[in-house]
Amino acid sequence: MAYQPKGRLWEEFKVGQTFETAARTVDAGDVSLFAGLSGDFNPLHVNEEFARTTPFGGRVAHGILTLAISSGHQNQLGIFEGTTLALLGMDRLRFTGPVRLGDTVRTELTVKECKESSKPDRGVVTFEVAERNQKGETVMQCEQSVLMRRRA
Repeated sequence: MAYQPKGRLWEEFKVGQTFETAARTVDAGDVSLFAGLSGDFNPLHVNEEFARTTPFGGRVAHGILTLAISSGHQNQLGIFEGTTLALLGMDRLRFTGPVRLGDTVRTELTVKECKESSKPDRGVVTFEVAERNQKGETVMQCEQSVLMRRRA
């Protein structure tokens, strides 16, 4: 049997619609694994003694790790499964607060715009993305445009 996409089609997104992901706790293992994968061994992320001397007072997660976790959160929603054609871009990406070891983060997506494409089988959905910690503080935000399948 052929794969049947489970995600939403372009027509199923409405401006103002919000999606919220499950949360996950960021721990030292996540940061160490990401440092090894990315090659970013900045002592702010991997050296507790050094990190204590910074304004953060201890190790914090890489900003790009926070972005990667948000991407994973979004995919776990299932709304993009098999219906996304391309991530077109992320604009105005800002890391607005630290993600400390032990913080629990979740992602909120709000549909900002739905635009038709010049091709009838696809359309662009633009989302406002906010990654928030357990206190509700925004730690990362961006605008993300995704090329989505349309109904045939």
